[in-house]
Amino acid sequence: MAEFDNFIDRCDCNVIHEETVKRVKELLPKEEILFDLAELFKVFGDSTRVKILYALFQSEMCVCDIASLLGMTKSSISHQLRVLKQAKLVKFKKDGKVVYYSLDDEHVKNIFDQAFVHVNEK
Repeated sequence: MAEFDNFIDRCDCNVIHEETVKRVKELLPKEEILFDLAELFKVFGDSTRVKILYALFQSEMCVCDIASLLGMTKSSISHQLRVLKQAKLVKFKKDGKVVYYSLDDEHVKNIFDQAFVHVNEK
C-alpha cells in the first residue's frame, strides 16, 4: 500500500501537455465564481450547520425547535442560521413572534444528496 501512495504523490515527467492546459484554462470559471464556491464549501465545513440543514430537510423549524433537537442554546443556533442565511442556504418566514426556517431551495438538498452518496461509497 505504501508503494502505491508514493506512486500517486508525484509526477516524474517534465512535459507540459499544452493542448490540455489550454483547453482546461478556457473552461475554468471566473475567479470570483471559484471564490464564491469555496466560500459555500466552507459553510458546509461545520457539523452543526450540517445537522441544521439535515433537520430542515425534514421540516421547517423555529430556532427553539432546532436548539432542542440538537441540545444547543438558541443563541448558538441563531448564529449558525445567520451564516446559513448569508450563504443563501436557508430562508425564513415570520408567523407572529415565531420565525420559521426552511431550505432556501431544492438545490441545497441536491448538493447534500450527492455528497451523502459520495461519502457512503465503498
